[in-house]
Amino acid sequence: MTTLPAPPTAPDTQWVLTLSCIDGPGIVHAISGAIVAAGGNIAESQQFASADTGRFFMRLQVEAVAQPETFDERFAQALAPVTERYHMTWRLDRADRPVRTLILASTATHCVNDLLYRRRAGQLAIDVPLVLSNHETVRDIAEFYDVPFEHRAIAGADDKAAFEARVMEAVDELDIELVVLARYMQILSPELCARLEGRAINIHHSFLPGFKGANPYKQAHQRGVKLIGATAHFVTTDLDEGPIIEQDTIRVDHGYTVRSLTQLGQDVEARVLRHAVRSYAENRVLVDGDRTIIF
Repeated sequence: MTTLPAPPTAPDTQWVLTLSCIDGPGIVHAISGAIVAAGGNIAESQQFASADTGRFFMRLQVEAVAQPETFDERFAQALAPVTERYHMTWRLDRADRPVRTLILASTATHCVNDLLYRRRAGQLAIDVPLVLSNHETVRDIAEFYDVPFEHRAIAGADDKAAFEARVMEAVDELDIELVVLARYMQILSPELCARLEGRAINIHHSFLPGFKGANPYKQAHQRGVKLIGATAHFVTTDLDEGPIIEQDTIRVDHGYTVRSLTQLGQDVEARVLRHAVRSYAENRVLVDGDRTIIF
């Protein structure tokens, strides 16, 4: 009987490099040279040149094959002349590192439950140190998944200001990298939007701006819509108009009730938000003006 060797344990040597700069010749060659000089090997490479903005975007997955414990330091040194030459914005992060995520919630449970379930199941690389809500509704869900929960009611302007102050405090205290509005039904102030620029994701149904208010699926049913869906986007001061990260739709017909439309809509909302958060956590989202590049 032949004894097969145990499969090798994957060392913590996988890195993700994302970058953007003005497009021009020689960028890929220069980046590849820096990776080789630092003792790395390119395992995956994606790139895009925007004809609209003239910018170049790239995402690489790199394996540190030599002295992995100091790869990031060596790579920063090797990349320095390249970043200076091309005026490059770049980020190097460990692959599969859980992203520190603050979840904001109100009364809807479907998005919060989906995110926390996927996190526990190892399907979503996020670490959630806190769920903060202006209602008590999702407390039992957070507690079920052993995630700290805080409730701060919002009954007026002073309460809203206090809630946002707590958000900013939590971002600093808990080293938060991403804030997810998991059907958090409050409009963020311009100050908080600016503070969280590029690292706050919102989810809403696809009917906006047509069907506003508390009962969009009832309005959709009354109008006989044929498509329902959801949009996940970055939060900006322009309400529900931030750069779009993920969208999806489902075809429906006259046989759907308000209840079945709502259930189907919540399913697609949870799925779209999950995909957007996963793309962010995996460093697959780069912003190009008012839109995103998703690798």
